Amino acid sequence: MSPAEEEKSLPLSERWPRASKFALSACAAAVAELVTFPLDLTKTRLQVQGEAAVHRNGAAAAGQAVAYRGMLRTAAGIVQEEGVRKLWQGATPAVYRHIVYSGVRMVVYEHLRDSVLGRSEDESFPFWKAVVGGMSAGAIGQFFASPTDLVKVQMQMEGKRKLEGKPLRFRGVHHAFMKILSEGGIRGLWAGWVPNVQRAALVNMGDLTTYDSVKHFLLLNTPLVDNSVTHSVASCCSGLVAAVLGTPADVVKTRIMNQPRDKQGRGLLYKSSTDCLIQTVQGEGFMSLYKGFIPTWMRMAPWSLVFWLTYEQIRRICGVSSF
Repeated sequence: MSPAEEEKSLPLSERWPRASKFALSACAAAVAELVTFPLDLTKTRLQVQGEAAVHRNGAAAAGQAVAYRGMLRTAAGIVQEEGVRKLWQGATPAVYRHIVYSGVRMVVYEHLRDSVLGRSEDESFPFWKAVVGGMSAGAIGQFFASPTDLVKVQMQMEGKRKLEGKPLRFRGVHHAFMKILSEGGIRGLWAGWVPNVQRAALVNMGDLTTYDSVKHFLLLNTPLVDNSVTHSVASCCSGLVAAVLGTPADVVKTRIMNQPRDKQGRGLLYKSSTDCLIQTVQGEGFMSLYKGFIPTWMRMAPWSLVFWLTYEQIRRICGVSSF
């Protein structure tokens, strides 16, 4: 058998390992996103409530302020005021985002771990290398996925705009992309990408780094084997750490992406992510950076659990080695 014929006889996972891993992680992420999306919507609504910059610019002067509500009351309010289906408003661009984001970050992290940074002889991966790999993979993945994240955030706020008597901005995902592109150009699609990338780097330092480190620590130092129990323990730890590290940057990202913009695509409320951070802390206190933490954590924990269990099982079914 010639080398070309031998290569064709190999399974797809061996012929195109990176493309296969991209597809597998994208599928797992799409499942996890759809299951936990209502918590993401609730978190986004909570993060823009009581926004001090909006009050200073007079947007709330006409009685448009939204009373503070907790996670459950916010979710119940969305169902009562807008309908159950609105809990998944913005889910389409969210799935698009995770196809790009999760696909890229998982491939980049494994490449950095296995080829660039390199594992130790006993197959362990030093913690500092895991931190560098996780943050780098998250930042790169999020940069490419930032336009879809922008559309997701803005579409999640459409139901609130309707209740406030404001005109809807978008008719659908395609219209949202085209409108943002026409109003702000290519740069407009990457509005808020800096806090977005910062958040992704922090979240992945919590998610990828914690999952990989905890999983391999358990395998090397406990009787546990590479199965669903180990994956579940590691994913629960990664979800908590990711929420603690990523929530402040997530609040800043959400506010910058949701703010109104002028014809040049410049934000009317915040000049930059640093300005947003300073205004938020000065106007609402430090703990305002953790608005939406509970739904963020309650979403990240099951999201991480669903994603990692699905991803590991899909890899096993397709003949790809365990993560």
